[in-house]
Amino acid sequence: MSYLRRKQMFIDHIPSIVKIQSWFRMTTTRRNYLSRLQYFRDHKNEIVKIQSLLRASKARDDYKTLVGSENPPLSVIRKFVHLLDQSDLDFQEELEVAQLRGEVVTKIRGNQQLEKDLNLMDIKIGLLVKNRITLEDVISHRTKLNKKKGGEIQVLNNTDNQGIKSLSKERRKTLETYQQLFYLLQTNPSYLAKLIFQMPQNKSTKFMDTVIFTLYNYASNQREEYLLLKLFKTALEEEVKSKVDQVQDIVTGNPTVIKMVVSFNRGARGQNTLRQLLAPVVREIIDDKSLVINTNPVEVYKAWVNQLETQTGEASNLPYDVTEEQALTYPEVKSKLDASNESLRSVTDKVLNSIISSLDLLPYGLRYIAKVLKNSIHEKFPDATEDELLKIVGNLLYYRYMNPAIVAPDGFDIIDMTAGGQINPDQRRNLGTVAKVLQHAASNKLFEGENEHLASTNNYLSDTYQKFRKYFKEACDVPEPEEKFNMDKYTDVVTVSKPVIYISIEEIISTHSLLLEHQDAIAPDKNDLLNELLESLGEVPTVESFLGEGAVDPNDPNKANTLNQLAKTEISLSLTSKYDLGDGEGLDGQSLMIKTKKLIMDVIRNQPGSTLTEILETPATTQQEVDHDTDMVSRAKKDSKTPEEMKDNQSMVKDAQLPLEQKKRKIQRNLRTLEQMGHVSSKNKYQDILNEIAKDIRNQRIHRKLRKAELAKLQQTLKALNKKAAFYEDQINYYDTYIKTCLDNLKIKNSRRSIKMDGKGELKGAKRAKPVKYTAAKLHEKGVLLGIDDLQTNQFKNVTFDIISTEDVGIFDVKSKFLGVDMEKVQLNIQDLLEMQYEGIAVMKMFDKVKVNVNLLIYLLNKKFYGK
Repeated sequence: MSYLRRKQMFIDHIPSIVKIQSWFRMTTTRRNYLSRLQYFRDHKNEIVKIQSLLRASKARDDYKTLVGSENPPLSVIRKFVHLLDQSDLDFQEELEVAQLRGEVVTKIRGNQQLEKDLNLMDIKIGLLVKNRITLEDVISHRTKLNKKKGGEIQVLNNTDNQGIKSLSKERRKTLETYQQLFYLLQTNPSYLAKLIFQMPQNKSTKFMDTVIFTLYNYASNQREEYLLLKLFKTALEEEVKSKVDQVQDIVTGNPTVIKMVVSFNRGARGQNTLRQLLAPVVREIIDDKSLVINTNPVEVYKAWVNQLETQTGEASNLPYDVTEEQALTYPEVKSKLDASNESLRSVTDKVLNSIISSLDLLPYGLRYIAKVLKNSIHEKFPDATEDELLKIVGNLLYYRYMNPAIVAPDGFDIIDMTAGGQINPDQRRNLGTVAKVLQHAASNKLFEGENEHLASTNNYLSDTYQKFRKYFKEACDVPEPEEKFNMDKYTDVVTVSKPVIYISIEEIISTHSLLLEHQDAIAPDKNDLLNELLESLGEVPTVESFLGEGAVDPNDPNKANTLNQLAKTEISLSLTSKYDLGDGEGLDGQSLMIKTKKLIMDVIRNQPGSTLTEILETPATTQQEVDHDTDMVSRAKKDSKTPEEMKDNQSMVKDAQLPLEQKKRKIQRNLRTLEQMGHVSSKNKYQDILNEIAKDIRNQRIHRKLRKAELAKLQQTLKALNKKAAFYEDQINYYDTYIKTCLDNLKIKNSRRSIKMDGKGELKGAKRAKPVKYTAAKLHEKGVLLGIDDLQTNQFKNVTFDIISTEDVGIFDVKSKFLGVDMEKVQLNIQDLLEMQYEGIAVMKMFDKVKVNVNLLIYLLNKKFYGK
């Protein structure tokens, strides 16, 4: 009964019960919600980290899809397309790279010119010492050298007059055509490869050393190194194909391309590599004062006899001219040879280990060309053995690249030398002998014939060759340049700045002239783009027309010399492809693909969609058009601050200003054209072009990374070049001091002649050592005089010799008398005598008939005139 009453009460108060239940549920739910909210507040930091990890994980997954997927979806590409935008840091770094690249190229050329002038000064001073030219000639060259000291090559940037960079339509068109011409030469290696072999070798060498390395900016960045290697590869394959008749031609001849490759890799850019590779061990050899390596029995014998006679001042009574067999009969000689051979093996091992352990230091470009050489030879001579091919590689890597730097480390800037310092003959011989052994080992060539005295090292050579063989094989194991530098045909478009080269007017005119001269050979097809550009340029300009009217005074008597100097003026060219300047529809597939990608990237930022086809077929909303316009206005403001050489070409700028719907229509037209060309397909919803965009995004990240590495490398190179320039300036200062001393001495001599003459015209007050007088019999007794032609020994007492020191240090007049009557006079130079002694010449003739012992004559002169 109570149950029914209670049930009736519930029925009667249903609305109230529902309200109570609703309130209770609300309170419970609210309490749980507030509790959960408080939990979140209490763990805010942890939640943020979790969310961040989740987002990062999703971004990583998306990026892995972008990088790893063969066909990344549009939704993933849209998330990363912003990475192709250029930030302020990108522009700043690109400008810094361009500036440093210009400085490096200019400094390289400046140092090369200084080096040439210093070498010429060396020759002039050497001739001065030998009285072959006047002091005035040396002073004249010194004045020119001092003008260049610390200076840089002039760069033409003016826009006045009528020069190539003047602001006129005609001149601008000429400048653009030259920029297109050099871009074509730079990016299409076949033209230069053919041109190299059209010229005589002496002319092609000069062309390579100047124009070609200039065109590629001495490979100062990844792009230019990649292009230069493509040229080397093309030219080398052509040379092997057309000029190599047998495998050994590469070893016995002097192949043009190999010479160019070695010259480049030993130049300013590759110098640090050689220093790292060889400097420590070469310096160790030079610094070891106790190290004497002489493996020639005759030379060891002569040095031993020289030492005996010079120390005692008495004739040794040993024969001066001996054969190798006779020299080896003396225990002292055998002992010295054994010690030399032991030292030789020990030192050679050190150099070999330094080379073999530093394979990674070997320039990639050199290793790649070694690989190309090996493959090209194998392709032409399929029967060639692996050993023959590896010896060819060894000829390039060791003999041509490393060997000269070991023999003459001072000449290749492997070690630092002080101004006026030099490697002495013993050190030079030590290095030369080590290099000779390594050269034989690299080619697996045993010592025999005239090198029989080194036959004891033949077993050592065979063991060393096996180590070299493995090294040469591993050196050729390198990837292709496309993989190494991550380059392809679209690279120039995704990079921010245009390629810039610094080239002299003389080089531009020379290249233009050579292209016209050999036009039929290098571009036989009349429709070739090179022919089109050459026709547009017309005749080869003169230096004066290049610079413009008024650059040189027509009445200047030195007009020709002035023009020669101005021809060396450098001009900067921003290289562009001719196809960059046209409209999209009229271009080749490559350029049209690039323009279409740019348009697609603009569209997918502002309009959603799962596929490209869906986006192109769906009309854009008003808000999407507004968002797109806002983006384009923002980009235009940014572009207005961009340096001229880093801006997109005009056709791309016009495309960017189109409304969203017009861009989509243009994309559709371009895609139809590209599909007809076979570049894309509508069957897979144009996935091919999306894959290309994904590749650009990946490459942009790599490009930024490489740019930072290039910045560091350029700074390091510039530092090394400045150090080298400072050394050259020290050398100039050293020469300057030397010439000033010569001038001071000249003034002293002239003053003596002008005020200290007596009536007989002889100098007064000039302090000289007293003349020394000897009879031939006395000199014969001392062992100095060995014999006189047509005169018996018992008549030597009737012959006397007067030795007189002259005003010139180290120069002696020797007068001969017979029975008191003056006969003849000769002049002796102690430097010449010392050189004879060094070369192992023990006996010389005076007056064409008097035989003297060189060692004892030096001893006599030192004792009587220098108190030694």
